[in-house]
Amino acid sequence: MTMISFSSSALVDRPFDWAYELEDLGYTGWEIVNEGRQRLTSETLNLARDIADTTSLVITIHLPYSDLNLASMNQPIQEESVRQTNACLDLAYEFSRLAVVHPGRLSPLGKQMPDRAWEQNIQGLQRICDHAADLDMVVAVENMPNIESLFGRTPGEILGMLENVNRENLGFVFDVGHANTNDNVDQFLEIKDKIIHVHVHDNHGERDEHLPIDWGTVNWEKVIGVLNGYTGRFITEARTLIEGEKSMRKLKQYLDRC
Repeated sequence: MTMISFSSSALVDRPFDWAYELEDLGYTGWEIVNEGRQRLTSETLNLARDIADTTSLVITIHLPYSDLNLASMNQPIQEESVRQTNACLDLAYEFSRLAVVHPGRLSPLGKQMPDRAWEQNIQGLQRICDHAADLDMVVAVENMPNIESLFGRTPGEILGMLENVNRENLGFVFDVGHANTNDNVDQFLEIKDKIIHVHVHDNHGERDEHLPIDWGTVNWEKVIGVLNGYTGRFITEARTLIEGEKSMRKLKQYLDRC
């Protein structure tokens, strides 16, 4: 069975209702984006449990990122970023084994002290991985789009995080669309042995548009060809269920050719 999940940070209405439509569309998983109304809380946890218990969907989670910064030079902010992230893991571990995390970013002070900000980012990721390990979960750090202040835009920075965090339960989620905005898809494919999770969406190389596959400039035939043999899950990140289905169908066509 092709392992393809749906994810959307744009669909904020009724997320724990429309998730029941995913299997009918042909998906085998759902990646919960812990933002807005999708965020796991004491109030929404039972809704997520019901989906895990009454469907065959494999649930992965995208940890919260809005207003959080693992690389913050303001220590209480960094502490709160780790706390909120770990609190999300505590809620999700019953039905999810993998969590996606965004690396930190350079604040105005961090831009003056980038080495120190990098150390904060590494330390924050270590604490998240250690907490996830206690819950028997894997963490996947994601490469970021072309925004200057963000860590993780290049393969070198991703490899640096994996090496310096030095935790067995940390891997790399390859976001193809993000790499396309940095014009380094091919370079990321060179470290395919580090990839444990893949986000798929398209754009025209200038900004993070989250378009369906083949609506932008990503060379999907090459990407899927190089990833031949990859055994992890593909996540179509889409703005709507309809666009997600379009991406899924295109992705299956490319996978069938391999």
